[in-house]
Amino acid sequence: MFQTQLNDQFANAQAKAIENAKHLAQVAVESAQELAEINQAAAKDALVVAQDASSQLLAIKDPQQLAKLAQPEAAQEAAKYAAAYQAKVNQVVRNGNKEVAQVVDASIDDARADLVKFVKEATKTAPAGSEAFVSAFKTAFESSLQQFDQVRASATDAFANFEKSVDAAMANIQGQYAVAKPAAKSRKASA
Repeated sequence: MFQTQLNDQFANAQAKAIENAKHLAQVAVESAQELAEINQAAAKDALVVAQDASSQLLAIKDPQQLAKLAQPEAAQEAAKYAAAYQAKVNQVVRNGNKEVAQVVDASIDDARADLVKFVKEATKTAPAGSEAFVSAFKTAFESSLQQFDQVRASATDAFANFEKSVDAAMANIQGQYAVAKPAAKSRKASA
């Protein structure tokens, strides 16, 4: 009977692992699709901008018109566009990251609950006279359950650090945009 319970629990654990893997694969596919859509839209926008710039260049009749096209506002627009693009990518990554974190958290809870249930069932049917062993085993088991909390804390820290890295990258991009903007204004003032 104990072997049957053990086999059933292994089968259940494998089924849960397969479901989690399927779910994570679905999240990866959805994130890839969203990123592909963002990149496709960015490519279309870049093509329109390039066509517009080409048309403007072909229509130039004097040097003053060329100087107008080379204004810093064009660089500012490009920086804004890049920041908006990065924000969209950032949101997709964050959503996928959040989904993965939820799956990891749920998996830890499920594994812990399964182990607790298994130990309760196994120790319930322990033979008479093994109370001291069962008590020692339960004590060791309880302290090993703390490992689940450590895994959860490590996973939470990893996801938080990842988001901090993304935030830092976004701040860097926005900082570069902010630096480019005052420089453009100072060039205008000196002209």
